[in-house]
Amino acid sequence: MHSGLPQDPPGDREPPRGAPGGALGRWDAPGGPETREDPEARGGPRAAGEPGGRPRGVDERRFRSVLGHFATGVVAVTALAAGGRPHGLAVGSFTSVSLDPPLVAFCVGRTSTSWPHLRPADVLTVNVLAEHQRPVCDALAASGGDKFAGLDWTPSPAGNPVFDGALAWIDCSVEAEYPAGDHMIVVCRVRDLDVHAGGGPLVFFRGRYGALRP
Repeated sequence: MHSGLPQDPPGDREPPRGAPGGALGRWDAPGGPETREDPEARGGPRAAGEPGGRPRGVDERRFRSVLGHFATGVVAVTALAAGGRPHGLAVGSFTSVSLDPPLVAFCVGRTSTSWPHLRPADVLTVNVLAEHQRPVCDALAASGGDKFAGLDWTPSPAGNPVFDGALAWIDCSVEAEYPAGDHMIVVCRVRDLDVHAGGGPLVFFRGRYGALRP
């Protein structure tokens, strides 16, 4: 999936093999929305700057490494194209924006090949993915072929795919798009939403998928 954070979780595209501490646990192999590598993970805390107080440069590798320490949930944005063919994109940069009016937002990479299929839809559906749904991300990140083959889903009120086992779904319409570097910030107005299934969320942290234990 190519869609947001400086990354793109999991889809158009987690700590080491043991939990990093706290309630996070069960981390998979690296991958995800634009894998966020963490080359400094084994080195422990780092000074806030180079010797002498000079700030370090902000290159792409360091940017990914540092921002990778911010854990995110993972969603799949879906819609039906003309002719009824489903399309989807995995995103790790999803957030609520406003209660009045009800707005949410996510980021999409400018080079995404999936977004052009989703953008024309009157309504998009955001699936909040559960901890066992990494296969959904992998399927949506695959190039070519039918990305929905083998994925079970039912239609939302708008008719878009809601994956079996997703924690929640949100039907929304694009309200505005803002250029932001190599991504687009997409703001959507919520039309309908509901809880769908129980369980814990799929989490993306330091380049790996994992689960959040209660």
